[in-house]
Amino acid sequence: MATKTARMFDTRNDLDEATREKLVTLLNARLADTFDLYSQLKQAHWSVRGSDFIQLHELYDTVAESVLEFVDEIAERATALGGLATGTVRMAAEASSLDEYPLDAIAGEETVQVVADRLATYGAAVREAIDVTDSELGDIDTSDLFTEISRSIDKHLWFVEAHVQA
Repeated sequence: MATKTARMFDTRNDLDEATREKLVTLLNARLADTFDLYSQLKQAHWSVRGSDFIQLHELYDTVAESVLEFVDEIAERATALGGLATGTVRMAAEASSLDEYPLDAIAGEETVQVVADRLATYGAAVREAIDVTDSELGDIDTSDLFTEISRSIDKHLWFVEAHVQA
């Protein structure tokens, strides 16, 4: 679910206001997903049990730290476009398109499946945002931000999936 743009501010940015509003709405939707993904990675980090505990515990923390950086970058891009970033925990929970983390997923392989699913879903949404921001809205800067995020998420997905691939 996309978040609604709450407010726009005057800016000298050369993108027209209607385009900037659409960009900010899209950025806030991915901001919600990113913040939610971060919290789900921390949930997996805290909850994982089993023989691969330390590997997965550390991996999830590493991925979470990387994702947390994107929270700030996405929010700052929304504000640079004259928008208002909507990034509280409650706002993210209400607007996130990700499925909730199942509290019964604690065994190593279960957590890997859940984390991989969330990373893949998030990665697909980010790739869609790349297309929309570049092709439809003509903002290569925001598209570039999403491209950077996409590359990182794909790498994290590879690291997580490798735990269950043979």
